Amino acid sequence: MRPLVLLIALATLSAHAGPNGSDLYTRHCSACHGEVGTGGVGVPLALPAFLGTVSDHYLETTIRTGRPGRVMPAFSQLDDAEVAAIIGHIRSWMPDGSKVPAHDTRPVAGDRQRGAPLFAQHCANCHGDRGQGGAGTGVTFSRSRALPIIAPALNNAAFLDAATDQMIKQTLMEGRAGTPMVSFLEQGLTEQEIEDIVAYVRGFEATPIPFEAHADEPPYLEYASPYGVEESVEALKRAATGKNFRIIREQNLEFGLFPQDEENANQRIVYFCNFNLINEAMKLDPRVGLFMPCRVTVVERADGTVSLMSINPKFMAQFFNNSSLEAPCAQMYDTYVAIMEEATL
Repeated sequence: MRPLVLLIALATLSAHAGPNGSDLYTRHCSACHGEVGTGGVGVPLALPAFLGTVSDHYLETTIRTGRPGRVMPAFSQLDDAEVAAIIGHIRSWMPDGSKVPAHDTRPVAGDRQRGAPLFAQHCANCHGDRGQGGAGTGVTFSRSRALPIIAPALNNAAFLDAATDQMIKQTLMEGRAGTPMVSFLEQGLTEQEIEDIVAYVRGFEATPIPFEAHADEPPYLEYASPYGVEESVEALKRAATGKNFRIIREQNLEFGLFPQDEENANQRIVYFCNFNLINEAMKLDPRVGLFMPCRVTVVERADGTVSLMSINPKFMAQFFNNSSLEAPCAQMYDTYVAIMEEATL
């Protein structure tokens, strides 16, 4: 067969084969959920107790909408065939002979008021007093963690949209072997009490925990300095020290990119850090290391004007999809503003 004809034939066969679920899972899901679904940042997917509880509708909705504020992004760019292929790959981990759970939308006959104290007693320790889920991402970089996985958020609009009452009820009744989630029937709760808890969780829909993406924030902060480069650098270091930050180092912006004698000495970076602040932020999400320790760049432009510039932590927060970072990123924003304003007085 001629090469061109062979290529056309292979392309035709590939088109008819459809998306490869294993490849798509590896590309989009494995970094958080593990190569074979054993979990990590994300919950383990390969557990029989999980796959025997969740419907394809739940998986599809979760992939489509993610979990706003809980690290799991929305994969809205995937088409229906690609989502179906990923679900098919996840289903390949089901034990032989297992059936895919139906999408059962029947509501439970629970009472939310009775469920409130039951939730506080049996669920809040892991899932949070407001159903906000466990703190952080599960990535600990050798830090200790109380549980082998981070408890998912129940007070999350995307979760409540994907999960039915019957799925939540079944999870509470049977538990989830391989995770800290126990069977509450075995813990002594009645079926009615479990339905009361489900009703309480469903009531979160009325007051969901908000998550603000900050997409309207500018990507960086900039302040004009009335001083030259050297004076601006020294003023910046004094301001950072005055805010209880330790100066780590300063270097030319072009350090390592050009021979030392060719670096532009009028473009400087000052690195500084408050170790308690960075440690607490890293506990919540180690990805903040992308913009920590703190750094401000001092730049002299061609017209002789000098500017102080830094990344905007509020803008960066949107890329992590982690509501736990809202407060520390806002605190860092305020810190950058205060330091640069003082340095340019």
